[in-house]
Amino acid sequence: MRTVRIIEHISLDGVIQAPGGPEEDRSGGFDHGGWAYPHHGHEAGMAIDKAQGQGFDLLLGRRTYDIFAGYWPKQTGPMADSLNGARKFVATHRPDSLEWGPAESLGTDIPAGIARVKEAGGPDLVVWGSSTLTPLLIAEHLADEVVLLVFPVVIGRGRRIFSDQVQPSELTLIASKATPQGVVISTYKPAGAMRTGSF
Repeated sequence: MRTVRIIEHISLDGVIQAPGGPEEDRSGGFDHGGWAYPHHGHEAGMAIDKAQGQGFDLLLGRRTYDIFAGYWPKQTGPMADSLNGARKFVATHRPDSLEWGPAESLGTDIPAGIARVKEAGGPDLVVWGSSTLTPLLIAEHLADEVVLLVFPVVIGRGRRIFSDQVQPSELTLIASKATPQGVVISTYKPAGAMRTGSF
């Protein structure tokens, strides 16, 4: 059984859209792309390398797949080699246009497709971005770990990691550290339904 690990650059107010550059994702008129760059240091890079591991496959929503496909094939270095060489499993209605390979569609039943890929065995499945896929992974109990790199910025609007479709749930913190640049890196495991109470 594969581990599904969500890794996200996230603002203090939950935005994950376009952390890497101004042109990464301008959908919805988003003009704050590149917000993670000023705070991204060596320690954050090391945390990403550790979370991804040496060998992994990618589990992506279509928008993130297209963004990555337009960028990573033109890059060189260890990160580019890892992402370009990874097998990509994509939530898409256009399976015939997955040119950045090796890649395959998850099919029309996305939860069933993810479960099939997870159960088939192989390297860990890493999820980047994919703001419509991450809530589904949590809601369907298919995510095993959530690694958040929380940046000291407030953006106000943009695509967020979790939408209103997420069912109330809890996560257990298993590791946390802060970088000199103020990025808090926290790793969680899903822990079931949310509890409530009163003080």
